Amino acid sequence: MRMVDIIEKKRDGRKLDEKEIRFFIEGYTKGTIPDYQASAFCMAILFQGMDREETAILTDAMMHSGEMIDLSSISGIKCDKHSTGGVGDKASLAVGPIVAACGAKLAKLSGRGLGHTGGTLDKLESIPGLTVSLSEEQFIKQVNDIGLAIIGQTAEIDPADKKMYALRDVTGTIPSIPLIASSIMSKKLAAGSDVILLDVKVGDGAFMKTKEDAEKLARAMVDIGTHLGRKVSAVLTDMDEPLGLAVGNALEVKEAIDTLNGKGPRDFRELIRLASAKILLSAGLYKTKEEALIQVEKVIQNGAALEKLCQMVSAQKGDASYIRHPEKFLLAKHIIPIYAKEKGYVAKIDAMEIGLSAMRLGAGRETMEDIIDPSAGILLEKKVGDRVEKGDVLAYAHTNKDGVEEILDDILSCFHLSSISLPEKPIILGEID
Repeated sequence: MRMVDIIEKKRDGRKLDEKEIRFFIEGYTKGTIPDYQASAFCMAILFQGMDREETAILTDAMMHSGEMIDLSSISGIKCDKHSTGGVGDKASLAVGPIVAACGAKLAKLSGRGLGHTGGTLDKLESIPGLTVSLSEEQFIKQVNDIGLAIIGQTAEIDPADKKMYALRDVTGTIPSIPLIASSIMSKKLAAGSDVILLDVKVGDGAFMKTKEDAEKLARAMVDIGTHLGRKVSAVLTDMDEPLGLAVGNALEVKEAIDTLNGKGPRDFRELIRLASAKILLSAGLYKTKEEALIQVEKVIQNGAALEKLCQMVSAQKGDASYIRHPEKFLLAKHIIPIYAKEKGYVAKIDAMEIGLSAMRLGAGRETMEDIIDPSAGILLEKKVGDRVEKGDVLAYAHTNKDGVEEILDDILSCFHLSSISLPEKPIILGEID
């Protein structure tokens, strides 16, 4: 079998068989297939696509290219959640404790932030002492003991995806639904969970800019999971403006804590309640979404969900007193108000630019080597639909850097005002089961 023949076959729009797909993944992972042939193959997929079966086989080959985590020693249904990345997306910090308090087992491998998108691991590490590096044995024991663990991905999981993603990033082959879907799902499936909820972001601050593209990606990922014997569902959520009010690591942790205390912004509350209910429903713990939502509300109101977060933080060597007393989180040296220069109604907030501005304030990375300032970020005071008077505070910039005037101007320019009132945008744009 020759790689050039496989490239030409896909270039001409023909369907690949299982042996051909597995030949490519095995050869590229081992280094016997060079980057230039892998690049040509990815470009052929970008232009010609893959059907459901091809995409499922590609995902299966990628997930078996390295270590597979065996969660069979965890009692009960193992659950996971994945977001395609957004600005202010701290949902896992709330959803995990909620579903664990409701009796599910959430075993999650998470990633770090890069560019305008934040990473769950970086947010957790803003809690003093907390480690996201556990052995597989420690990970399994913690999920068995308290029903919840969120840690970093090991280097041995899905090496094929690591090589392919780096290659796609520099060869213009990122925007391919089969390649995006197989990249996400191969990592999720290698992590071993039975139930997976996908939060697919849509809009300015997301990788999928339109609902149509987001729905295609969500359906492709649900199809892969179904084909490979897992229970996968998806929600499409709005990312035309940041999720919630907080953008930045410690700021987002505090907002998640506030929400687990029954408070928090409307859009974030709505998302975590639905996401938690869908996981519980897929896990078979409740028969209807309504029953699941009632239980979700119960564990928020009685404090059980917040207690689960405290248990997870303590188990991962963090200081849980910061969860019970979030005022202990250190604030940045500079907290700078950004004032409206005219009156009107907020018509749009550029989510991606807010994310990039937060990064420049110290809250994120331009490269993986950059060091994050956990106290840096942006706290919004206004959301889409809100009335604004001249001189009102639109947001606060939190930073330990000096000379950030240009960044403040950029944050101000993210707020677009209208003379007419606009209705609140729904956070949930669709569901796929």
